[in-house]
Amino acid sequence: MTKPANETLGAAGPPQGARAPSGGSAAHEVASVGVHIPAPPSGPVPWDKPLAHAMLFDMLRIRRMEEKCAELYGMQKIRGFLHLYIGEEAVAGGALRALKPEDNLVATYREHGHALLRGMPMGTIMAEMFGKREGCSRGRGGSMHLFDRALRFFGGNAIVGGGLPLAAGLALADKMSNRQAITVCFFGEGAMAEGAFHEALNLAVLWQLPVLFLCENNLYAMGTALARSESQTDLCAKAAAYGLPTMAVDGMDVVAVHESVQRAAQQVRQGSGPVFVELRTYRFRAHSMFDPELYRDKAEVEAWKARGPIHTYTARLKAQGLLSEDEFLAFDAQAQAEVDAAVAFAEAGSWEPVADLLRDVYTDLRPLPPGEGTGREFG
Repeated sequence: MTKPANETLGAAGPPQGARAPSGGSAAHEVASVGVHIPAPPSGPVPWDKPLAHAMLFDMLRIRRMEEKCAELYGMQKIRGFLHLYIGEEAVAGGALRALKPEDNLVATYREHGHALLRGMPMGTIMAEMFGKREGCSRGRGGSMHLFDRALRFFGGNAIVGGGLPLAAGLALADKMSNRQAITVCFFGEGAMAEGAFHEALNLAVLWQLPVLFLCENNLYAMGTALARSESQTDLCAKAAAYGLPTMAVDGMDVVAVHESVQRAAQQVRQGSGPVFVELRTYRFRAHSMFDPELYRDKAEVEAWKARGPIHTYTARLKAQGLLSEDEFLAFDAQAQAEVDAAVAFAEAGSWEPVADLLRDVYTDLRPLPPGEGTGREFG
């Protein structure tokens, strides 16, 4: 349910289950922070068969790609940092199909799925993670810096909260040039503790910028539980303090995500300013490949896996007669074949020559004299 900007919000006390830090081990302390796990997503899927299947295939493509990335990381084919999206596929799957090609998209360092569903070829993504010249950033960015201007996919940002001011800037540019589009900014709940979050929301509301803020709340900012780092764990209440509409959605339910993001995007398109949506989700893998994952119990992870977005959605489709087991297996095989082709493309890619080492360090472009710029050179 959308909360109107002028809704009165009561002062919140300490978050349920939170406690002050003590001298005990981090794992023991975090285990004492209660995490409510809702029932698995259920209910009818309100789509025709083509759209219902497309949503499933989108999530399968992400899952199989990410699983392969984990394997390749163990083989040292992918190096550096790697943050997997396994478990959170319903967020990108539901949200991306609610957007338009002309919309700007800003994401985090856990952005492989967003880039893929935005239209970036899987082979290009894989080549970038291999560090090959055929990657979207010529192999210079790696996992955390996927970028494609033609797709209006502006990162991939390695800095927590780094995309928030960029989103506000893109939306401001569109508003000043009367460009009919919105900017969609994905970020984690950990970013809401950063100053950039407060600055971006404040300016977006003050200037009524066309920004859709999508918070992927997976409960752990790296290895810190939300209730251990935030005095106000109601993220919608925190965002609503800036005077914009908010809503909280089950981020494990691709149907709920799609319908909520579609509704919120339409509200932004109508020119009424920004909207904030909290997507409550959960990652099944560690924060990154270097994370020993000592901050949460294995039983908690397994309990959340029962809410997994792919198998619960698949069960709903089968119950409605919208999907057969043979159809599921065919989609899965198609996704796996795409992964295999992407890996082969990356393996066959070329390394950037040493002669190009200083390329892009300096630019040959010169600024225009005062008064000669159109303000649209980078539109």
